[in-house]
Amino acid sequence: MEEEIKNALEVLRKGGTILYPTDTVWGIGCDARNKEAVNKVFKIKQRAEYKSMVTLVCDETMLNRYVKDVPAIAWDLIEAAEHPLTIIYPDARMLAENVIAADGSVGIRLVKDEFCKNLIHRFGKPIVSTSANISGEPAPSSFNEIKLDILNKVDYIVNYRKEEQNNVQPSTIIKVALNGEIKIIRK
Repeated sequence: MEEEIKNALEVLRKGGTILYPTDTVWGIGCDARNKEAVNKVFKIKQRAEYKSMVTLVCDETMLNRYVKDVPAIAWDLIEAAEHPLTIIYPDARMLAENVIAADGSVGIRLVKDEFCKNLIHRFGKPIVSTSANISGEPAPSSFNEIKLDILNKVDYIVNYRKEEQNNVQPSTIIKVALNGEIKIIRK
């Protein structure tokens, strides 16, 4: 794992894209603060740029750095979550403008996965995470389901946990408002 983290960090620091295992499905990632890197991910996925992408953070401190005010209900949701949970927060800040939705919100997941947590912690910045598929196609549930078109376009493929055949699902997505109102976007 250590060698793969080092290799991925080198690519991320140069503004490159990685294909990596997350706490949900395999993801295409990059520096969430680098607009050009985020553009590369949009091109790889053939995704419309008005559709925002999820960002991963490693701890509460990092979450607070990129969201102006984390609503109190969000902390309760994070603590109660039994499965990976992405929360869409209002008032994102200090991220690449193409990661932030038109309304100023951003979807962020606080990861518990050891590989992701270590990678993000050592990188010191959030990482984009979007499923390793062409936009509109089903997300691959394992590495061996990722299409060649994706494999050939990323700058680095993490060689870790490729053989896992877990029945993983994308995260639950909940949108929270500053007044505590919540809306379930994806179960």
